[in-house]
Formats: sequence, C-alpha cells, structure tokens
Amino acid sequence: MMKKLTIGKLRGLQQIASEDGIFVICAIDHRESFRNMIGGKNPEGVSTAEMTVRKMELCSTLGRYGSAVLLDPIFGAAQCIAGGALPRDAGLLVSIEASGYGGGKENRRTELLNDWGVEKIKRMGASAVKILLYYRPDLKPLAGEQLAIISQVAQDCIEYDIPFLVEPVSYPVGSEISDPEKFAAIKGKLVIQTARDITALPIDVLKAEFPADLRYEKDRSRLIELCRQLDAASRVPWVILSAGVDFETFLQQVEIACQAGASGFLGGRAIWQEVVSLAGAAARVEWLSTVGADRLKRLVEVANRYATPWYRKRGLETHELAEVSEDWYREY
Repeated sequence: MMKKLTIGKLRGLQQIASEDGIFVICAIDHRESFRNMIGGKNPEGVSTAEMTVRKMELCSTLGRYGSAVLLDPIFGAAQCIAGGALPRDAGLLVSIEASGYGGGKENRRTELLNDWGVEKIKRMGASAVKILLYYRPDLKPLAGEQLAIISQVAQDCIEYDIPFLVEPVSYPVGSEISDPEKFAAIKGKLVIQTARDITALPIDVLKAEFPADLRYEKDRSRLIELCRQLDAASRVPWVILSAGVDFETFLQQVEIACQAGASGFLGGRAIWQEVVSLAGAAARVEWLSTVGADRLKRLVEVANRYATPWYRKRGLETHELAEVSEDWYREY
C-alpha cells in the first residue's frame, strides 16, 4: 500500500480523473509541432494569435467529453480560461518544460520554461503539473541529469501540494535512427525500465509510451504481456499516451493498456490531428464536434470498461485516500 495523499494532491487528482477514478484526458499542449502542423511548409507564417484560436477551438469542443485538458502556458492555458473555452468542470494540467530539447539529437536534455514554474501553475488554479522529457535509461549520465530535473520539479510539487505527471519519451540513437525496426525491437525494454527509474521518484502519475510498435509487433498476447510488465514496473498509476499514431491504432493501444492495468489515457494528435488541415473555423469546429467528439467518446468508453481506477493502483479505496485529523488545518 502506498502512502496516503495530501489534501492538495488528492484534490488535483480528483479534478483530472472521472468520478470513477479513470483518467480520460485530451492533450492540447503542443507548441512548435502544432505550429508546424498548421503551417506546413511555412510554419513561421503562423501567428501567436492563430495558435491560440486553434487551441481554443480544440479545448471548447473536446474539453467537455473528457475528465481534463492538458494545455501549454504560452498559447493555451490562460487564454482558454480567459476566453471561456475551458469547461468549468474540466480539470486542467499545465506543462512546465520548454519546447524542444537541448544537447543534440542523440543526447536530449530537457529544459524548464523560463519565468514559469510550479508556484505559478498552482496559483493560476490548475489541477496538476506535467513535464515531458526525453529519456534513455541506457544513457546513464544523461539519464541521471534528466532524473535530477524530475526530482527538482517533484519537490516543488510537494511544496505547493499539487499532482505531478511525468511523460518520458524514448528516442533512437546511433544506427537505430536509420533503422526503425531495430529501435522498435528494444522499445518495450526501454519503456519498462524508464517506468522503473522515474516512478522511483515522488511523482503521482506516469504518462507512458506504449511499450511496443504495432507496425512490427502484432501478437496481442505479447502486447498485453508487455503492458503487464509496464504495469508491474510502475509504482504509481499510469496512463497511455498517443504519440501521434492514427486513431484506430491508439484505440487498440488504450484497450490493451487498460486491460493490463493502466488508469486511462492522455491522448492528443491521435484524436484531433486531421483538423489542422481544414480551412475556416466553422469547418474545424464541425469536424471536432462530430469526428473528434466521437473519437474521444469511443476512447472514454474503452477506458471506463477496462481501466484500473488510479487509487486502486495505489492500493487504496476512495474512503482512505487521505487522513484528516481535527487539527489538520493547523498542521497543513
């Protein structure tokens, strides 16, 4: 059984999960990748105003169907609140990392966004903090540096009593860069060891990659076994991320992951990526309100059917998540 939660972390997790304790979250925190999707061959022609409008379209249409929305602080979080695009009953996760990475393609180092941090995320009324970082457990010195960044943010989240979600993303190095099948062959091992490394730190939810590439591994029993290994490796509740795969692939991944112990999903491009190519707000909102909404509803249905409530992964039930003494407000 895991340690019981503090009131702030418990409240935040309640806000980003469904009433049944399942995370069904839409990711809209993409920055430069989003600009590139919109701009195509001319991303520099995409203005900040257009980025914000597009995110508000996504948030206002899709935000009502999940338990929470993940937004970035530059183009989305404050703007969606101020513009009324974020539904009042939707949880809000906000990114803390800078876009991209330093250190080069094979030695990716995460950097925190300047002039931003946990204290501000808490102060703006968000439910949780999220960090994306590139991670290879086999690159030991670099992995240590990345873990130190997680530890730093984790301590800030403890201080400000707000949940912390970590999204580690693996990447190819050396000959794997030109040989996708070679990278796919070690993907499961990387993802599972990453879960062990990162959930040894005081984080609250792991946003995990699917531990296989469905282009090369199609045996369902093998996929379920890999996800069970991921579940055993993670010391905290975990959700599956979409990583830009097509929707039907992500739907299959969510079903397998949830059957193996995941507490839901946190998906972005797999749900809405086609909408960025549509011209005109009316056409985009129509697509999001029909195709996008239907996709999210299907994912929610699968997660509700198979996922493990986050508190059960912690070995707890709803009535024992936190301890509240008569003098809790004095000690808090």
